[in-house]
Amino acid sequence: MMIKNEREYKAITLRIDELLQVVDDNTPATNKDYIELMLLSDLVADYEDTHYPIATPSLADVIKLRMYEMNLTQSGVSELIGVSPSRVSEYLTGKSEPTLKVARTISKKLNITPDVVLGV
Repeated sequence: MMIKNEREYKAITLRIDELLQVVDDNTPATNKDYIELMLLSDLVADYEDTHYPIATPSLADVIKLRMYEMNLTQSGVSELIGVSPSRVSEYLTGKSEPTLKVARTISKKLNITPDVVLGV
C-alpha cells in the first residue's frame, strides 16, 4: 500500500497525531495502536522521501550554521582552519572550494561530515 495523494497524506498524518496521544515508549509492540502507528509512519516516510526530499546542504550553509553554533566570526573560522579571512569569505559565497587539506581540517575542526565538505 502507498499513499496516493496529498489528501491521503494529510489524513494519515492527522491519524498519526491521534495515535501519538495513546502510544508511548511503554506501549507493547503487539498493541493494535502501536502496530497501526508503525505502519502509517512507514507509509508517510516513503511518501515524504518521494515528494519532499531533503537535499544535502551546501558547504557554505553548514559553515554558517557552525559559525553560529560555535559563536565564531569569519576571522575565528580562518584561525581555526588555517586560512585567510578572505578565503573563508570565498567559501561562504561559493566563489572558491577548499583544497583537500583544508577540507579535511574543516571537517575535523568544525565537525562537518566529509560528504558535505566534499560535496558528494
